[in-house]
Amino acid sequence: MKIGFIGLGVMGAPMARNLAAGGHALLTSLNRSPLPDDLPAEVLDSAADVARQSEIIITMLPDTPDVEEVMLGEGGIVEGVQSTALVIDMSSISPIATEEFARAIRETGAGYIDAPVSGGEVGAKAASLTIMAGGAEQDFQRALPIMQLMGKNITLVGTANGSGQTCKIANQIIVALNIEAVSEALVFAAKAGCDPAKVREALLGGFASSRVLDVHGERMISRSFAPGFRIGLHQKDLGLALDSARKLGVALPNTATTQELLNACSARGGAGKDHSALIEALELLANNAISTEKA
Repeated sequence: MKIGFIGLGVMGAPMARNLAAGGHALLTSLNRSPLPDDLPAEVLDSAADVARQSEIIITMLPDTPDVEEVMLGEGGIVEGVQSTALVIDMSSISPIATEEFARAIRETGAGYIDAPVSGGEVGAKAASLTIMAGGAEQDFQRALPIMQLMGKNITLVGTANGSGQTCKIANQIIVALNIEAVSEALVFAAKAGCDPAKVREALLGGFASSRVLDVHGERMISRSFAPGFRIGLHQKDLGLALDSARKLGVALPNTATTQELLNACSARGGAGKDHSALIEALELLANNAISTEKA
């Protein structure tokens, strides 16, 4: 199958490699990221050109304006997409904007699935991503064999476009608040004179155990903040959460607090660090770093 893949960044490149390994021919139009040397893909001039030649078009872009430009801008997908094609947006963006993009694509006769992912760069490389989809059942079934080359836990959250994005926002709220909770616990323990590594080890055997405590707790202690998922991107996602909650009339008090901690990290030059570096904001407030170890 000819698959157009636009957005070959930290997540998109390994996802595209898995599609190529599955035997599919890849087409792309380069935005900010260059074509990786080991990725067999034909580079075309525009997203519209990619869409004209592709049976399925996948986008994996950083933010809502990026997707809008690629979907609806000059030389965008909507200009070239065939009525028999299927567009799968795997970016994490606004559910409300997603409805607009889906409507524009569906007016051409093509199908549209919003299918944001969770699992980070590690999951992208291992083809073990969690994929949260929104769209018509027939479009989901058509997309499923392709998504199975990139992920393991694949769920059609709802048949309305935007459902997948809403689920991803819920995911990002949970992840952010877990990171904040682990950060608070380790800062508290270290300030009290305990070894945070031993505290983490003990907690992994109890009800407080979590994937965040396991993976990101170790990052916090070893100071391994090379980005798997950048603070700047999590800021964006929590911004989407708070914006959507405001429109829905829903209070998200702890999400708002965690966003402020991410804002503090970003203000100090940490937007490009892994989101586990949120602990640095709490360490600053406590005037106590839990570790000075360098990985």
